[in-house]
Amino acid sequence: MKIVGDSDHFHQPYDNDDDYVSRTEFKKESEDAQELGMRLIALSKSQLDKIGLDEFLYDAVLKTKSIKPKTEAYRRHLQYIGKLMRGFEHEPIITALNNVLNKNNNETAQVQIIEKLRARLLENPNEEVETLLAQHEAFDRQKLRQLIRQSNKELAKGPESKSHKELFKYLRAGLAE
Repeated sequence: MKIVGDSDHFHQPYDNDDDYVSRTEFKKESEDAQELGMRLIALSKSQLDKIGLDEFLYDAVLKTKSIKPKTEAYRRHLQYIGKLMRGFEHEPIITALNNVLNKNNNETAQVQIIEKLRARLLENPNEEVETLLAQHEAFDRQKLRQLIRQSNKELAKGPESKSHKELFKYLRAGLAE
Protein backbone atom coordinates (compact mmCIF):
# COMPACT_ATOMS: atom_id res chain seq x y z
CA MET A 1 0.00 0.00 0.00
CA LYS A 2 1.34 3.42 -0.97
CA ILE A 3 1.01 6.41 1.34
CA VAL A 4 -0.18 9.62 -0.32
CA GLY A 5 2.46 12.36 -0.35
CA ASP A 6 5.31 9.90 0.13
CA SER A 7 6.17 9.71 -3.52
CA ASP A 8 9.12 11.35 -5.20
CA HIS A 9 6.61 12.84 -7.62
CA PHE A 10 5.64 15.51 -5.09
CA HIS A 11 9.11 16.95 -4.57
CA GLN A 12 9.68 20.38 -6.05
CA PRO A 13 12.92 21.51 -7.68
CA TYR A 14 13.33 24.28 -5.11
CA ASP A 15 13.03 22.00 -2.05
CA ASN A 16 16.81 21.58 -1.86
CA ASP A 17 17.72 25.07 -3.13
CA ASP A 18 18.99 27.39 -0.38
CA ASP A 19 18.91 30.48 -2.60
CA TYR A 20 15.21 30.11 -3.38
CA VAL A 21 13.04 33.03 -2.27
CA SER A 22 9.31 32.48 -2.18
CA ARG A 23 6.91 35.09 -3.51
CA THR A 24 5.77 35.88 0.02
CA GLU A 25 9.33 36.47 1.20
CA PHE A 26 10.06 38.60 -1.85
CA LYS A 27 6.95 40.73 -1.25
CA LYS A 28 7.86 41.15 2.41
CA GLU A 29 11.39 42.25 1.51
CA SER A 30 9.96 44.69 -1.04
CA GLU A 31 7.59 46.17 1.54
CA ASP A 32 10.41 46.50 4.06
CA ALA A 33 12.57 48.27 1.47
CA GLN A 34 9.71 50.63 0.62
CA GLU A 35 9.10 51.41 4.31
CA LEU A 36 12.79 52.20 4.76
CA GLY A 37 12.54 54.46 1.73
CA MET A 38 9.60 56.27 3.33
CA ARG A 39 11.66 56.83 6.48
CA LEU A 40 14.39 58.33 4.30
CA ILE A 41 11.91 60.61 2.55
CA ALA A 42 10.86 62.08 5.89
CA LEU A 43 14.41 63.35 6.52
CA SER A 44 15.73 66.77 5.63
CA LYS A 45 18.45 67.28 3.02
CA SER A 46 21.13 67.85 5.67
CA GLN A 47 20.14 64.63 7.45
CA LEU A 48 20.26 62.73 4.15
CA ASP A 49 23.77 64.08 3.53
CA LYS A 50 24.91 62.57 6.84
CA ILE A 51 23.63 59.10 5.92
CA GLY A 52 25.80 58.74 2.83
CA LEU A 53 23.43 57.14 0.34
CA ASP A 54 24.22 56.03 -3.19
CA GLU A 55 23.79 58.91 -5.65
CA PHE A 56 20.86 57.29 -7.52
CA LEU A 57 19.01 56.58 -4.30
CA TYR A 58 19.86 60.02 -2.92
CA ASP A 59 18.53 61.73 -6.07
CA ALA A 60 15.36 59.62 -6.03
CA VAL A 61 14.68 60.51 -2.38
CA LEU A 62 15.20 64.21 -3.08
CA LYS A 63 12.98 64.00 -6.16
CA THR A 64 10.16 62.66 -3.99
CA LYS A 65 10.04 65.95 -2.09
CA SER A 66 8.99 67.73 -5.28
CA ILE A 67 6.11 65.31 -6.01
CA LYS A 68 2.71 66.09 -4.54
CA PRO A 69 1.87 63.52 -1.82
CA LYS A 70 -1.17 61.24 -2.07
CA THR A 71 -1.04 61.11 -5.84
CA GLU A 72 -0.47 58.19 -8.16
CA ALA A 73 2.91 59.60 -9.21
CA TYR A 74 3.99 59.74 -5.56
CA ARG A 75 2.93 56.12 -5.00
CA ARG A 76 4.81 54.96 -8.11
CA HIS A 77 7.89 56.90 -7.04
CA LEU A 78 7.78 55.23 -3.62
CA GLN A 79 7.70 51.87 -5.39
CA TYR A 80 10.69 52.97 -7.47
CA ILE A 81 12.60 53.88 -4.31
CA GLY A 82 11.67 50.48 -2.89
CA LYS A 83 13.05 48.86 -6.04
CA LEU A 84 16.30 50.82 -5.70
CA MET A 85 16.51 49.91 -2.02
CA ARG A 86 16.38 46.20 -2.82
CA GLY A 87 19.78 46.53 -4.47
CA PHE A 88 21.43 47.82 -1.30
CA GLU A 89 22.24 46.37 2.07
CA HIS A 90 19.67 47.69 4.53
CA GLU A 91 21.61 47.32 7.78
CA PRO A 92 24.15 50.14 7.21
CA ILE A 93 21.37 52.48 6.06
CA ILE A 94 19.22 51.65 9.11
CA THR A 95 22.19 52.15 11.44
CA ALA A 96 23.04 55.52 9.89
CA LEU A 97 19.38 56.55 9.97
CA ASN A 98 19.07 55.67 13.65
CA ASN A 99 22.26 57.58 14.43
CA VAL A 100 20.99 60.70 12.65
CA LEU A 101 17.59 60.54 14.36
CA ASN A 102 19.05 59.80 17.79
CA LYS A 103 21.50 62.68 17.45
CA ASN A 104 18.58 65.04 16.96
CA ASN A 105 16.88 63.64 20.06
CA ASN A 106 20.09 64.17 22.03
CA GLU A 107 20.32 67.76 20.80
CA THR A 108 16.73 68.41 21.85
CA ALA A 109 17.41 66.97 25.28
CA GLN A 110 20.57 69.09 25.56
CA VAL A 111 18.61 72.26 24.67
CA GLN A 112 16.03 71.47 27.33
CA ILE A 113 18.75 70.93 29.95
CA ILE A 114 20.37 74.26 29.06
CA GLU A 115 17.01 76.08 29.20
CA LYS A 116 16.30 74.66 32.67
CA LEU A 117 19.78 75.65 33.83
CA ARG A 118 19.28 79.16 32.46
CA ALA A 119 15.92 79.44 34.28
CA ARG A 120 17.52 78.32 37.56
CA LEU A 121 20.37 80.81 37.08
CA LEU A 122 17.93 83.65 36.51
CA GLU A 123 15.78 82.73 39.53
CA ASN A 124 18.55 82.09 42.03
CA PRO A 125 21.81 83.47 40.57
CA ASN A 126 24.15 83.34 43.58
CA GLU A 127 23.75 79.66 44.53
CA GLU A 128 23.37 78.37 40.98
CA VAL A 129 26.48 80.20 39.71
CA GLU A 130 28.57 78.66 42.50
CA THR A 131 27.16 75.18 41.76
CA LEU A 132 27.76 75.59 38.03
CA LEU A 133 31.33 76.81 38.53
CA ALA A 134 32.06 73.89 40.85
CA GLN A 135 30.89 71.41 38.20
CA HIS A 136 32.31 73.10 35.09
CA GLU A 137 35.54 75.05 35.06
CA ALA A 138 35.00 76.32 31.51
CA PHE A 139 32.83 79.21 32.66
CA ASP A 140 34.06 82.67 33.62
CA ARG A 141 32.38 83.84 36.84
CA GLN A 142 32.38 87.53 35.90
CA LYS A 143 30.94 87.02 32.41
CA LEU A 144 28.31 84.61 33.72
CA ARG A 145 27.14 87.06 36.42
CA GLN A 146 27.12 89.90 33.90
CA LEU A 147 24.94 87.95 31.44
CA ILE A 148 22.55 86.96 34.24
CA ARG A 149 22.27 90.57 35.43
CA GLN A 150 21.60 91.87 31.89
CA SER A 151 19.05 89.10 31.22
CA ASN A 152 17.13 89.88 34.39
CA LYS A 153 17.02 93.60 33.52
CA GLU A 154 15.85 92.97 29.95
CA LEU A 155 13.36 90.26 30.94
CA ALA A 156 11.58 92.80 33.12
CA LYS A 157 10.90 94.78 29.91
CA GLY A 158 9.91 91.90 27.61
CA PRO A 159 9.71 88.09 27.36
CA GLU A 160 12.71 87.46 25.10
CA SER A 161 15.86 89.55 25.14
CA LYS A 162 19.23 89.68 23.44
CA SER A 163 21.20 88.93 26.59
CA HIS A 164 18.80 86.07 27.38
CA LYS A 165 19.87 84.46 24.09
CA GLU A 166 23.53 85.30 24.74
CA LEU A 167 23.32 83.57 28.13
CA PHE A 168 21.89 80.48 26.43
CA LYS A 169 24.70 80.47 23.84
CA TYR A 170 27.33 80.93 26.54
CA LEU A 171 25.93 78.05 28.59
CA ARG A 172 25.75 75.83 25.51
CA ALA A 173 29.36 76.56 24.55
CA GLY A 174 30.60 76.02 28.12
CA LEU A 175 28.76 72.75 28.58
CA ALA A 176 29.97 71.45 25.20
CA GLU A 177 33.61 71.70 26.32
